[in-house]
Amino acid sequence: GGPDGGDGGDGGSVFLQGDGDLTTLNDLAYRSRYEAGDGRPGGGNNRAGRDGADLTIPVPAGTVVREALPDREPREGPLLGEILEHGSRLPVARGGKGGRGNRAFATSTRQAPREREEGVPGTERKLYLELKLLADIGLVGLPNAGKSTLLARISAATPKISAYPFTTLKPNLGVVEIGDYRRLVVADIPGLIEGAHRGAGLGIEFLRHIERTSILVHLVSLEAGSAEKMLADYRTVEAELAQHSEELAGKRRIVAASKADLLPPEEQAALVVAFEGLLGAPVAAISAVTGRGVKDLLGRAAALLRDPGA
Repeated sequence: GGPDGGDGGDGGSVFLQGDGDLTTLNDLAYRSRYEAGDGRPGGGNNRAGRDGADLTIPVPAGTVVREALPDREPREGPLLGEILEHGSRLPVARGGKGGRGNRAFATSTRQAPREREEGVPGTERKLYLELKLLADIGLVGLPNAGKSTLLARISAATPKISAYPFTTLKPNLGVVEIGDYRRLVVADIPGLIEGAHRGAGLGIEFLRHIERTSILVHLVSLEAGSAEKMLADYRTVEAELAQHSEELAGKRRIVAASKADLLPPEEQAALVVAFEGLLGAPVAAISAVTGRGVKDLLGRAAALLRDPGA
């Protein structure tokens, strides 16, 4: 009979897919290479080969995917996409095209060709994955401003808390119940210091996380002792946010004076009023230890989230 060699099957593709049950990229640390299935060869009697099976790799929502190139830093590689929600799917390596069997080369004058076509190799690339937190509220401030204590007060999160800077070495997430079956996700971002946007302290690793929060709560500790020192502390953090990106500079925020329990009521009230005067904006006085002002702070945050134009 005439030529009857079928075409080869296409190779499978590799996809990343958001999985709402995952919170870290740790599962990917134990395996360095992932491959989809190979396409199968075509057969006689004009039978086409079976396509290779696709491979789907689960990742947490908030994963940023870049191609890691040898001539640049991984974080500076081309952006392939972002996976922002459960079930969203991103192709990262396409399968190759199967080759043609000898029947594809038959003509009216060449009815028994002995040639066939090799398949085209699939895509192979090295990826750099970065997980950015997805939260409604981001807590920012200098180290030891009371962010972790506040998160522990308002949620079931259990961040490490101590009276020295840089207690928080990684972002912590907490879920806050605010009534009417509403929940807010709050992220405690490690403290920022001057020069964080250039890599000083721990800040450079976490400034990117704040980009994914809807609003910011900027905590300024009353331990500073004077309105002028509080304003300087506030400006230090705000300068780092602004120099990291315009998006952070323009993000809506609430300013809170933390650790109100450390001062007598009259002294604390006078300090907050003086700080408000220098800042030119309202300041919420709170104590995460006693709970004073925390409910009102969450109410303001919820109202700001409900009104995108605020």
